[in-house]
Amino acid sequence: MYGAYGVMVSTRVCGTLSSSSNLDRHPTMLSKDIKDTEKIAKIFLDKISKNKKKHKGALVVGLSGDLGAGKTAFVKFIAKHLGIKNKVFSPTYVIFKKYKVKLNEYKHFFHMDAYRIEDEKELLNLNWEEIINNDENIIFIEWPENISKSMPKHSKYVYILSNDNGHRNFKFK
Repeated sequence: MYGAYGVMVSTRVCGTLSSSSNLDRHPTMLSKDIKDTEKIAKIFLDKISKNKKKHKGALVVGLSGDLGAGKTAFVKFIAKHLGIKNKVFSPTYVIFKKYKVKLNEYKHFFHMDAYRIEDEKELLNLNWEEIINNDENIIFIEWPENISKSMPKHSKYVYILSNDNGHRNFKFK
């Protein structure tokens, strides 16, 4: 079945990701190439932006998937659709990067990579509480499982699973 923008929509469970709570009820979107990934990012951003006012604080999204699954590519497209002209790279060694947003109701976009965080107390040095409590921030976090106790309860999640044929399944929670 094809959804908005002609992107294939499926309700099947994505392999090992099915063990996460309630994921069976959430649709997946199949990306056959990088153009599909961009369309999926736009659809996701539009949806979460419309629902933003249901909570206080920043809009926080965790991205999970194996190395090379497409987390950073997805974030690059989110940044593009927020009007960010800067090149967006994975902030693996700097932990997070902050960008000014030119479109939308947000003023700042944070791209965080929690891959190297070994103890969630490290977030205190990054002013984590101040960042996640600011309504003007939108935050995308790669490897959120490394900081699961510090993720706000209202966080959204994107699970990316690579298929043997190079396609990507995006599951949203």
